[in-house]
Amino acid sequence: MWVRSNPHMLTKLTGNFKIRFTMRLYWKCAEKMRCLRKRSVIPVLALLAICLLCLNLYMEEDRYVMEGEQRLAREITSHQLNSEKYVHTFKDLTNFSGAINVTYRYLAGFPIPRKKYLTIGLSSVKRKRGNYLLETIKSIFDQSSYEELSEIVVVVHLADFNLSWCESVVQDVSRKFAHHIISGRLMVIHTLEEYYPNLDGLKRNYNDPEDRVRFRSKQNVDYAFLLNFCANLSDYYVMLEDDVHCSKNFLSAVKKVITSRKGSHWVTLEFSKLGYIGKLYHSHDLPRLAQFLLMFYQEMPCDWLLIHFQGLLAQKDIIRFKPSLFQHMGYYSSFRGTENKLKDDDFEEDSFDIPDNPPATLYTNMNVFEHYDPSKAYSNVDEYFWGKSTSAGDYFVIVLDRPAKIDKLKIQTGTDDRQNDILHRGALEVGQNVQVAKKGKQCSSYTKLGEFQHGRIEVKDIGHKVEFDIHCIRILVAENQKEWLIIRSISIWTSQPSS
Repeated sequence: MWVRSNPHMLTKLTGNFKIRFTMRLYWKCAEKMRCLRKRSVIPVLALLAICLLCLNLYMEEDRYVMEGEQRLAREITSHQLNSEKYVHTFKDLTNFSGAINVTYRYLAGFPIPRKKYLTIGLSSVKRKRGNYLLETIKSIFDQSSYEELSEIVVVVHLADFNLSWCESVVQDVSRKFAHHIISGRLMVIHTLEEYYPNLDGLKRNYNDPEDRVRFRSKQNVDYAFLLNFCANLSDYYVMLEDDVHCSKNFLSAVKKVITSRKGSHWVTLEFSKLGYIGKLYHSHDLPRLAQFLLMFYQEMPCDWLLIHFQGLLAQKDIIRFKPSLFQHMGYYSSFRGTENKLKDDDFEEDSFDIPDNPPATLYTNMNVFEHYDPSKAYSNVDEYFWGKSTSAGDYFVIVLDRPAKIDKLKIQTGTDDRQNDILHRGALEVGQNVQVAKKGKQCSSYTKLGEFQHGRIEVKDIGHKVEFDIHCIRILVAENQKEWLIIRSISIWTSQPSS
């Protein structure tokens, strides 16, 4: 065990032994030469030549062995993560937060000692048609400013068992992004096939064909190994796929949202509504998520497992932000190479102005229709609040968990298919000094910002209109209306957090 863990010491010992053996042989030859000096010159010269030849062979062999062992040691150093930070235990799945014992090979790049703000992870396999990996990496770097680049690290997991394909991809990546590799912003890793669980004879849940089950099950393991590797590289982690286009300055938008959620509980923040694109996590949750995907790898697709995972960690609702920061751009699917024209219609190329909607509780005295409760208007998912029997004096209140400085407010009512269910006459107000009332919380005083026009309102530069930190935002109905009321979206842009 000691020798196995010290390959350089083994080389040193082997070399010393061979040197002693060679020197002993040389002195024996010399002694023999002294004995035969008077007999004949030719036999002596022949014996000397044989001794020199043996010495040369031993030295050549020693050099070859040492070079081979040093080369093996270099490969172990380059491709295997030996520290506790990167080589993890995979012996006890009951330790749900434990990491996975898998050896990674560095194909390009290396981890830097300083933690970054955000790790961007993507897993890639050989596609039957099309390859978008280089475009995805290029989009990540091109859409980031110089300051943003210093806060991110991109990890690409080449998860294909075809090693010649992996080598070809690494060569392309290294040629195109050498600067980012040298700067520690890009790493390419690979996991050997021997670490994967059995991918044959899996459960055929949901009546999926066998090749589909194998594909989605392996994909879960691919992601598990990627998450496991990235657990200690940064404070936050976002998952992308290998065929994604990014919006400009997406990191600044993500940071703004994270800041607005400070002090609130969340497991997953979503910046795209498609698949496993744009899903953000705390890095400290990655080992548990990796274990979770690995335990249930053959049960269902990864995006379904994610919903169960966040539910187990007590996040009941989806927290999704619009506009989306990431767009699916691949035309051909990585499974079977079939056409895949799926697009996120909430994506915007320039999404720096994304609302951050700080944590809040919502109240209303309107009659709520079925399950269209107030929180649906604030979540930025494709849902909305729907109230009936709207009368003058009715209200819809957003009470922030903490008072905040707000720059802009935008509220939209009605939908494309229900254009009459808008707020025909109403006002937008902001308040301070929260008090507990019979039907929830309310602020004791309000300041009017403006009135709704054609069912919508947008107010900018609020900091110049009100001097206090805002604790409540209230939509006040001004007159009775026979139509019901849909509040489709509430968007809040905050400035720096309040002291």
